[in-house]
Amino acid sequence: MTQYTQPHAAGDHSACIRLVPIFNHLEESSMDRIAGKAHTNHYQKGEFLFRSQEKDDALYIVNRGKVRIYRLSDSGKEQLVRILNPGDFTGEWTLFNPDAVHEEYAEATRDTSVCMIQQQDVQEFLKEYPAISLKLLGEMSQRLESSERQTAQVAVESVITRLVLFLAENVEPEIGNSPTITLPMAKKDIASYLGTTPETISRKFGELEDEGLIQQLSGKRIKIQDLDDLLLYSE
Repeated sequence: MTQYTQPHAAGDHSACIRLVPIFNHLEESSMDRIAGKAHTNHYQKGEFLFRSQEKDDALYIVNRGKVRIYRLSDSGKEQLVRILNPGDFTGEWTLFNPDAVHEEYAEATRDTSVCMIQQQDVQEFLKEYPAISLKLLGEMSQRLESSERQTAQVAVESVITRLVLFLAENVEPEIGNSPTITLPMAKKDIASYLGTTPETISRKFGELEDEGLIQQLSGKRIKIQDLDDLLLYSE
């Protein structure tokens, strides 16, 4: 598999920069300046943007494709952290910790294009545009909260409870009590994210369907018959 790099040019990266919430609130000229400092890497399915314990100093922004971020336990068990879609980014911790190494793996799950901005350039933009810092801190706070919630659920909750909470978290606000949601990832990735096996997750989806709480539709869509009943359900 071959990874190749495209030389940077503002025109090539402006669309990528405009996908990202930490940048897309800026004026057009400011986003063009940031785009001018970016360069693009292309990854084929199965290639790694980075691996655990590698040192790095770049912010990675997914322009096209999909990237899975995961950790490996001491026993080699995989724990999915999150899935990155176009507009999502990773590598933010290394921006503030120059000597830090990655604690996670970032793997392209399909052919993927990633815009990269080096640490020094990002830090200059943080000084010039303080609003970026606030957006970045907000995103990092959300990720920390999500990580802590995920750890707590895996430690103390049953698999069915974890799955129910996962489904509920993917319901859009004010969508009603009988929503249809689209799973944000494949079931095998949901299993990894929730700290269990694909076989167990499949059984638990079947259990919820047998109980009349959900209906599994095509295209990763799930119909929740009654959200309140689903949340009350337990083993």
